Amino acid sequence: MIFDDFNNIEVKPETRNHRGCFVQEAAYKLVSIDRSGWAFICMNDAVCHYVDPDNLQQTASIELDKDLSQI
Repeated sequence: MIFDDFNNIEVKPETRNHRGCFVQEAAYKLVSIDRSGWAFICMNDAVCHYVDPDNLQQTASIELDKDLSQI
């Protein structure tokens, strides 16, 4: 898992947080990965979650911009 932009991270569908609750599919900022292996992500100042880092992906819009820049 390598990300170019830690401010534009999305969660994969059906992602659950460390408590087992579903996480809203939206754009997040990757804040950190703690020693136990959980990724700490925040949507804004009030909404943050601990999730499995394997359930993170870079936003599609960033990937499309990179493909267009290579043309």
